Amino acid sequence: MFNIVLVNPAIHTNTGSIGRMCVNANCALHLIRPLGFMIDDKHLRRAGLDYWEHLRLKIWDSWEQFLMANQKQQERFFYATTKVDTPYFQVNYQLNDFLIFGSETHGLDEQILNANIDKCVNIPMCDAGRSLNLATSVGIITYEAIRQNFTNFNHRRQKGKLQC
Repeated sequence: MFNIVLVNPAIHTNTGSIGRMCVNANCALHLIRPLGFMIDDKHLRRAGLDYWEHLRLKIWDSWEQFLMANQKQQERFFYATTKVDTPYFQVNYQLNDFLIFGSETHGLDEQILNANIDKCVNIPMCDAGRSLNLATSVGIITYEAIRQNFTNFNHRRQKGKLQC
């Protein structure tokens, strides 16, 4: 299992889609306030469909509260940003890692990035684009982490479906 962390997400449909992906990928979702929507927003739940009730969701009041609660795991935090050159696929991910993403409009705070520059990763893109959709970015990096750990990924097939 991996931990997906969204710092100040602003768009409910992205968060709903990411929640759905987390259920299907057996990941926990951490949301760090402030959020740009109400957590009971019908659009959020619609984007997550009927998966939302199965989501392992933790909501934090602040970045500081999240850090304090997870300080022993901080060496396994990875920060997604467009501001570094290290591709996400050059990291060796381990189960229970924290994959951290900023808001759709601002990304992660530069203080956070500068303090953790050796753990920052990006998704390579052509010059014509400046960023990807948050839900797309989360999916790309999460499934690379799963790919690297697939022998450890709790999976089995039943009637043609992946069971986690």
